[in-house]
Amino acid sequence: MATSIKLGFVPEHFSTPIHYAQIKKFFDDSAIKVELIEYPSGSGHLIQSLKNKEIDYAIGLTEAFVRGICNGDDKYQILGTYVESPLCWSISTGANRDELTSKDQLKGKKIGVSRIGSGSYVMSFVLGLQSDFPEPFFQDFVVLDNFKNLRDSVNLKEGTETSDAFMWEYFTTKKYYDNKEVKKIGEIYTPWPSWVIVGSVDNDKKVDTALLSGLQAGIDYFNANPEESVKFINDNLDYSLEDAKEWLKSVKFSKDVSKLDYQKSIANTTSVLTKANVVTESADILNERLRKFVVQKQ
Repeated sequence: MATSIKLGFVPEHFSTPIHYAQIKKFFDDSAIKVELIEYPSGSGHLIQSLKNKEIDYAIGLTEAFVRGICNGDDKYQILGTYVESPLCWSISTGANRDELTSKDQLKGKKIGVSRIGSGSYVMSFVLGLQSDFPEPFFQDFVVLDNFKNLRDSVNLKEGTETSDAFMWEYFTTKKYYDNKEVKKIGEIYTPWPSWVIVGSVDNDKKVDTALLSGLQAGIDYFNANPEESVKFINDNLDYSLEDAKEWLKSVKFSKDVSKLDYQKSIANTTSVLTKANVVTESADILNERLRKFVVQKQ
């Protein structure tokens, strides 16, 4: 009998290989039954659900999970790499916020984030660090849960706490630039591979392997069928054909999801987060936590 598991993911274009693994029955080939659960509010919510045992696995942003482990999360472990390429975070403000025209103006401002600990939160510190803003980088963080609330917040919509700017993946944001709902004032790239695969520490290792195998099959199918993938993204994930094609040129999924470049994905991320004061423990403590909760293929 197949083992049943719950996999949380963010319903964006990056999730296409996950859908392929389900639709093409690659998970079935690995003898597991996977329930896919969407988390539009992002990686911070995925972390919360893993800790609450509401899901067994998650695919989310590298910086969010590394930050969680560094700060003492011990209910999940990083199993491998989902996306090797960096992520472009677009920096947005309200369409009519004429006083804001550049990311350099954001020091001391209120930054909208989906959740504390999410990618949108962590990347704000990377922005402050790379921009040489004085500490504390920003006046406040406004927790807004989801993408729509973030857009409403910078547009000063009634009923939503206001903020000055937020960060979200570029191609997910682009259509809201095109329809003039928000405006772009900058962008910033993650200095690390952007997405990782994470599982509860209580999971069966054989199931870990089965899940990774199914995901790899989904990625391989995605790579082998670019035209079908563009159509799938256009039909199912609310992106234009043009944007899907452009994104396809920039993304690089893992050739072996069970592998993880520790220096590039983990050590480098931790170094940046430490410099940005997102994590504050000693190097010895951080190394101990990361070595324990990051699985490395032998």
